[in-house]
This record gives sequence, C-alpha cells and structure tokens, in this order.
Amino acid sequence: MTTTRNTADFETAVAALTAARSVTVLCHVQPDADTIGSGLALALVLRRRGVSVRVSFAEPAELPVTMRSLPGASLLVGPADVPERADLVVAVDCGSAGRLGALRDRMAGAPETLVIDHHQSNTRFGTINLIDATAVSTTSVLADLLDAWGEQIDAEVAHCLYAGLVTDTGLFRWVRPGTHELAERLLATGIDGAEIARVLLDTHPFGWLRMLARVLSTARLVPDAHDGIGLVYALVRLEDMAEVGAEEVESVVDIVRTTSEAGIAAVFKQSRLDADRWMVSLRSRDSGPGAADGVDVSEVATGLGGGGHRFAAGYTAYGAEAEIVAALVAALG
Repeated sequence: MTTTRNTADFETAVAALTAARSVTVLCHVQPDADTIGSGLALALVLRRRGVSVRVSFAEPAELPVTMRSLPGASLLVGPADVPERADLVVAVDCGSAGRLGALRDRMAGAPETLVIDHHQSNTRFGTINLIDATAVSTTSVLADLLDAWGEQIDAEVAHCLYAGLVTDTGLFRWVRPGTHELAERLLATGIDGAEIARVLLDTHPFGWLRMLARVLSTARLVPDAHDGIGLVYALVRLEDMAEVGAEEVESVVDIVRTTSEAGIAAVFKQSRLDADRWMVSLRSRDSGPGAADGVDVSEVATGLGGGGHRFAAGYTAYGAEAEIVAALVAALG
C-alpha cells in the first residue's frame, strides 16, 4: 500500500495533538535515530506547549550511546514508567503495532492513537494515521506536521529531525526532491550537521572491529537466489555482541550490502533475550551491478511477518540458523 500526503490527515493529527493534555510517544524496538529523533522532536514541542509527555521504547534496556546527546533525551522513560492511560498515544516510525514490542498494549489506553510514519508497508494501526510512503524519513513527515501545526522548528527540534534525516537517507545517498531543502532549513537553525552525522554514523568502540571480524567470517553468497540476482547474508550471534551495543549490530547490514555479486543482502541478528529469536535486516539495490531490478524487499519481509521499505525492510524469525536462512532463500525464490 502506498500513501501520499493528505491535507485532511495533517489537520486531524494537529487537532488531536492540540486537544491532548497528556501524551505518550512510543518508538519502535531496537530504536534508530529516525524513531528516536521523531519521538524527541515531537516531545520537545509538546513540552513547550505545557503538555505532560513521555517518550519510550520497549527494548533494549538503554538508549544507544550515539543517541544520548539528542536534545530532549531527559523525556525518555523506561517501559515500566509509561502510564497505562493518556489522552493520546503517538507511535513514530512504526510500520505495525508489533514494532512497539511490549509497549503495544499502551495503544489501548488512549481514546485516540496517532501513527506518524513513512513505511510503505504500514498497517494503519492508529485511529489517526499520518503515513507518507514517499517521505525519506519519519522526521521529514514530522517536519511537515509541525508546519501544519504552526509550531516553530528551533535548534533543539531541528537537531532531532536532522538525526533521522541524515541516517535514514544514508548520509543523503537516498533522497527525493525537497530532501536537501529540508536539510538546509534545519541547518539554518545553527545545528552542527557534520558533528551530528559523525556521532551517529562514524563513531564505534574498538570492540566493533572485533565483532566485524567474527561476523563477516560467516558471510555467504547465494548467487542464484531470486532468479540470479543473488543474496549475500551474515549472522550475528550472541557471543559476537558481548562488546558492542545494538547500534553496532545494526551497522553490519550496511557493510554486507556492498557486495557487488548480490543485489539482496540480509543480516540475521540473534536476540539477546531469546536465542531462538532472530531479527532480520534486508536490503536491496535499485541500480548498479547485481541490482535487484525491482525486488521489493518489503514484500518479502511482509510475507515473513515483517515490513519496511522497498529497498530496506526487516522481520523476526524463530528457529535454528539453517532453518531461518533456508526460509529466506525459499521466500526469495
């Protein structure tokens, strides 16, 4: 399902936000800078308006190190401190309620729920759904919402919005008309774009290098997958994660996807909470050698219980390594 900007959706979202006196903002599990940046940007605006607001995500237990310097981080609370009732619950950058993990039950504790997202596969699980599948990031959708609301984007809010924009566009490799215009607008508030990008994308502990050495040794190429487009995959096991955080684990797919002989990449990441549970990241390319020639990995992910974008998606798998790899190969055909 593909949706585009709808003025009525923005007006409905603005009305709900304006009326609410208590708001819970929920980010997805294993949070990235787009979901956290969106959540904190919205929370900063709500706090400025005198609204009682909390931001949270279900897992892992702590915010990734590279995001702790984002403005508004003090508004984050642990799952146990998320109230069961609120005037409005807002889910940001979540394609489905399942992406909220253990906090999905908070959606039932509000008379209205607002979903702000840019995933093509979004299931529209809110009472109000502000979905723009043409947007490059959820923070860019939120920027439009703040404009429709008449709320100022100051430096703190811009910092959060830029964090999601720079990461979800892969340092502006994947852009659309208007992306650079938004970036320029955010930078004009005085934020340091280069430093934000460095902290979020170019900062890792030394243990990351040791993890990569182990994980990349598991990489395998399936050249005949999907009619010869090819699949490359790697496994991140529990023992590989001892020295690193979730953001280091998430970064692996961006290395694996550079393989020229495969148009589709996958990284299987073993859950720290359940050894039989694996989070799977999928990527595909739209041009160049080994290109996926129209392969929509969000369709593959949706068929396996997940979702995402055409060229970046994910899902959760359960079972032994050989079983989950075989299931993906079969789904690709």
